[in-house]
Amino acid sequence: MRTSTSLAVLLLLNPFTDIASASCGHGTSLLKRTVTVSKRAEGGEVVKKVEVGKFGYIATQGPTNWAALTPENIQCATSKKQSPIDITNVTTTLVQPGALALTFPPIQATEFENIGTTIEVVMEGKGASTVVDGKTFDLKQFHFHSPSEHTVDGEYFPLEMHLVHEATDGQIAVIAAQFQLTENGETTSLLTSVTEKIAAISSPGSVTETGALDFAPLVDVISKQALHTYEGSLTTPPCAEGLKFFVTSQQLPLDVATFNKIKAVVGFNARFTQNNSLTGIDLGALGTLRL
Repeated sequence: MRTSTSLAVLLLLNPFTDIASASCGHGTSLLKRTVTVSKRAEGGEVVKKVEVGKFGYIATQGPTNWAALTPENIQCATSKKQSPIDITNVTTTLVQPGALALTFPPIQATEFENIGTTIEVVMEGKGASTVVDGKTFDLKQFHFHSPSEHTVDGEYFPLEMHLVHEATDGQIAVIAAQFQLTENGETTSLLTSVTEKIAAISSPGSVTETGALDFAPLVDVISKQALHTYEGSLTTPPCAEGLKFFVTSQQLPLDVATFNKIKAVVGFNARFTQNNSLTGIDLGALGTLRL
């Protein structure tokens, strides 16, 4: 079993309509952000609220019941190429480094919001993009799942981040990166910057702004690693298929304090691993969370 494996995933999705409130498609043409703006009586302070998701991760709102929440979610129960999966040498094919070309310039600040099912950093119009097979995808937002949604040889990791992109023709690409806790306090500067303002969005629907964001460590990890690839689906309702995953093999560092800040807000928000007809392997059993 691997002990220091990272995971970054790229998902390609063709456009479709009538999507549910899914965090993986939020902020794209598939699911437009809905933000209301009002002013407080005292001092006229502007207050923003974002629409929250219509699904959850426990009880009747959880993954085993997503298909019953709305007819749009039927693929969550009936489709055969679902995600996430357990990443192994059997379930994926290896491709060489350089499959992705990431251009993520640093930014000074952007909106940071709690959409109920996760926390999300809005990247619309910030100039970040990824080129896949000559096609450019613009970064729209990134959000977090804890524990990781994908496993590696049966192991979960504390955190997984999804960076959601969209091309001009409406095609969607999502890069996901897993994080491992460090014993020496080493961490990724991007997450440190994001969590500086996390207390301001502890309530679903709340919106604030981040500090400066530096994507260089993430770009470095993805650009230099070999990639595992497989076909799958959105990991949130409506669980639509037609996605292409590219998985790297090196984790990003995460200190305990930063992880605890994120975990305190998102709680548990990971779909369990799925059966995938392309692998021929039962992936439903839960792995072991490695902290």
